[in-house]
Amino acid sequence: MAKTIGAFFSLYLATLILLLSSGLFNTYLGLRLTAASQSEVWVGAIIAAYYVGLVLGARVGHYLIIQVGHIRAYAACAAVVTADILVMALFDDLWFWLALRFIAGVAMVCLFIAIESWLNEQTENASRGTVFAFYMVASSLGTVLGQLSLGLFADLGNRPLIFVAICSVLSLIPIALTRRVHPALQVPAPLALRYYVARVPLSLTTLLIAGMLGGAFYGLAPVYGLGQHMDNDQVGVFLAVAVAAGLIVQWPLGWLADRMSRVRLIQVGAVVLFFLGVPLWGWQQFPYWALVGFSAIMGIVQFTLYPVGAAFANDNVDPERRVGLSALLYMVYGLGACIGPLLAGVLMRMFGPDVYFMFVSACAILLLGLVREKRVKGTHISEDAPTQFVPMADTLQSSHVMAVLDPRVDIQRDISHDPVVEVDLPDEATSAPRP
Repeated sequence: MAKTIGAFFSLYLATLILLLSSGLFNTYLGLRLTAASQSEVWVGAIIAAYYVGLVLGARVGHYLIIQVGHIRAYAACAAVVTADILVMALFDDLWFWLALRFIAGVAMVCLFIAIESWLNEQTENASRGTVFAFYMVASSLGTVLGQLSLGLFADLGNRPLIFVAICSVLSLIPIALTRRVHPALQVPAPLALRYYVARVPLSLTTLLIAGMLGGAFYGLAPVYGLGQHMDNDQVGVFLAVAVAAGLIVQWPLGWLADRMSRVRLIQVGAVVLFFLGVPLWGWQQFPYWALVGFSAIMGIVQFTLYPVGAAFANDNVDPERRVGLSALLYMVYGLGACIGPLLAGVLMRMFGPDVYFMFVSACAILLLGLVREKRVKGTHISEDAPTQFVPMADTLQSSHVMAVLDPRVDIQRDISHDPVVEVDLPDEATSAPRP
């Protein structure tokens, strides 16, 4: 364990610093715009623009690293992120901020691609799970610390922006000073859309809704917290508890996910999410400690939907095509993250902050209605199903390159780049329930 941490310490440290800055900024943005009496629609739109950049920037990141190498690409993109944040401190035009957040999303995903491809290239298959676990811990810890660091700032002026810019620059140091050899970059896998949609429609539905929940959480949960009369420090704790709970519970949930139907587990999570949201529809006011408890439960369900849905998808795709699957799962999740904050922002603008948890409950109803065991056909179950559940970091804050660190994926024999032979596939086909 110590050897693994030491071998990749510079990469883990850069990841932690990056996630600290992005975690702080996304929460700060919602708080600042709300304090300035801006519409929740603007909050959702600016958050969505960032996630659009994260999804669309993956190919840009691959191309840039191929052209100039990992360290130069990382340095250039870190400079773009830093300048992006500082420009936001100079100008308050929200349309300009919208464009800046899209640029920041593109640059941030390039940073993560550089780190993750480095990890992937220099990791043996036998130790892939250990490397992945520490990367996930560094990512989640950075996000939690980013929420808690809100307490360092008494006001919502430009000081948090300066802090975020400082973190972007500091993340350069461990990368620039690393002694690790430059890796070769994996060529991005093409998306054989028809093949994957036919194999795993229910998993893609799960990830789309999970992305909607995740995107709305980072953008609009801080607005909800202000509506419940929390101060900035309390809002940070409110979000940090959800992220931390989602991280901690992944290991016991993994034990459960390997022993019961994954569709049933998704349905149980949806039921919990629905009944969690109902008391928070505005019927009554809850004390702060109770809201923190609600946040922890929400984090447990919300941040485990992705790994459960990913494991379910891996059960139904040939082992040799799982790199391409992982890229598609990331893109579907990112698409949901773009839709979620926009939709939740419009609803909160129309009906008030309490609608946030109505949105959460509505997403739970969608999961219950669309992901049902009777729709499972078992037609394309893979030869190694059920695949092992693997804990996943907060996917909104990284790139789909991380998927190849998944110990279920053997990148040395993956054929995602090969053309898929077109065959007639049923409209709905996913794995049968586990006994």
